Amino acid sequence: MKLSKMHLRTLREVPSEAEIPSHVLLLRAGMIKKIVSGVYGFMPLGYRSLRKIEGIIREEMDRAGGQEINMSAIQPAELWQESGRWYAYGPELWRLKDRSGRDFCLGPTHEEIFTDIVRNEVSSYRQLPLNLYQIQHKYRDEARPRFGLMRSREFIMKDAYTFDKSYEDLDKSYDTMYGAYERIFNRCGLTYRAVEADTGAIGGSNSHEFTALSEVGESEVAYCEKCNMAATSERAECLDAPAEDCEMLALEEVLTPGTKTIEDVANFLGLPQSRTMKALLFVTYNQEGKEDGYVAAFLRGDRELNKTKLVNALGIPEHALEFADEEKMGAETGCVGGFTGPMGLRNCKIAVDSELLGIKNLCTGACKLDHHVKNVNYGRDYEADIVADLKMLKEGDPCPVCKNPVKYARGIEVGQIFKLGTKYSESMGACYKDENMEEHHIVMGCYGIGVTRTLAAIVEQHHDGDGILWPVSVAPYHAIITIVSSGEPAQESLAEEVYDELVAAGVEALLDDRSERAGVKFKDADLLGIPVRITVGKKAGEGIVEYKLRRSPANEEVDRAEAVRRAIEFVNKEK
Repeated sequence: MKLSKMHLRTLREVPSEAEIPSHVLLLRAGMIKKIVSGVYGFMPLGYRSLRKIEGIIREEMDRAGGQEINMSAIQPAELWQESGRWYAYGPELWRLKDRSGRDFCLGPTHEEIFTDIVRNEVSSYRQLPLNLYQIQHKYRDEARPRFGLMRSREFIMKDAYTFDKSYEDLDKSYDTMYGAYERIFNRCGLTYRAVEADTGAIGGSNSHEFTALSEVGESEVAYCEKCNMAATSERAECLDAPAEDCEMLALEEVLTPGTKTIEDVANFLGLPQSRTMKALLFVTYNQEGKEDGYVAAFLRGDRELNKTKLVNALGIPEHALEFADEEKMGAETGCVGGFTGPMGLRNCKIAVDSELLGIKNLCTGACKLDHHVKNVNYGRDYEADIVADLKMLKEGDPCPVCKNPVKYARGIEVGQIFKLGTKYSESMGACYKDENMEEHHIVMGCYGIGVTRTLAAIVEQHHDGDGILWPVSVAPYHAIITIVSSGEPAQESLAEEVYDELVAAGVEALLDDRSERAGVKFKDADLLGIPVRITVGKKAGEGIVEYKLRRSPANEEVDRAEAVRRAIEFVNKEK
């Protein structure tokens, strides 16, 4: 492809709305175009890379036994109501009505559609196992779309669904897809971790998230260097402090004026924060969006609440839990902002972190302004409606597997796989008959890859101060031939010959024949990140060109035939 014929507009200035490298570089390189907030289109070079990622995914999905189909993004509300997710998915579900008033949504995922297909078309064990997938546009009404392709309102996703006869067969399908994901992300040139993850609104019993390591990522991953423990911050389990075997002391109410924070009360009473109890107050909402009740969550004062764990313990969607208005909640429950404890609360669900059951003689709020109570003990002084691990695993905390200190890393979620079990087949009646004509629910798995997010993650991991450093496997083109002086016959002739030879050998090549200054062409070549650059300049008459890899500072003069040979060898090895 000749750049003089290509629709390409690169930018010298950093776009004002771009905050992270992938967003900046994809916009500057003219690879994506913002339509509105959270919605992007793909221009020629960006679309080529996107299709290469899709191609890798298709190859590995087909290799894993998947069959590609394509369903509509418009989904009827009845299917989501049948599965129970019309409410559970929350405000991110993009709802709409047709002219007759019938409810629909723009699909953020397709569990309901695929389950509906299978329940209507699969009836016998002989038709299982089955693996169906699609690569398709998805929609989520993000409250705060940001970071370009990282968190957008429209995106491209590969979603696959397996259908099996048993949980043992599901384990096999899950392992097969796990391996396919490893090959996909390896081929895309990503450095990643596969970690245990929360199942969220998708549901199911088990999940792994594939996280591309990056400091700009929104996922936090806890991991242990001494064992194989790795999990997202939402999923990571915490070890409780060892239970204490000591005498329960008598309750003691103390005056603690103005001490509304854990730090304040600990300092006032001369206690470590680990000897205090923290209260967090929430209100829950029902399916109609109306207030449904109050929750008081308690954990050790130096701990941080893991809201995902609390939501899971309550068995409600994340959007159905918000921090409460303390004054309003106080009138109903007896809590007092900054001075709330578990004793004396009414009309309120009490959730207690499991660690508190073994810790003796803690200090907590007295549900009385400017007062706390010392020597509070679980069982004697208060009890809970829910006891669960509610705390966040922090860096340096003991690993829940081997007890060595854990570390944290940030990353970009590029894929996630789920063991759904019978969550959807039970609610939607997807069954098969076995050899004895007995009916069983189909056992399902779900497997997603954010295709557009993977594109952004690749750029986050592969760039420098001058532009993108595409891995050959996903580069829009493999090589770029730059003519230093367009209009100079010897340079143009030699560049054309090199271009033709590369293309004939299967190397995807660009020919920069634009009437631009050499400096502009070199800057664009670096910005676009094409892996191989061959520069045709003053020594064209001698058959000498400059050969350079984008990822290397070395720039070497070689014979044109040698440059072609090296480029072909490099591309064939890397792609």
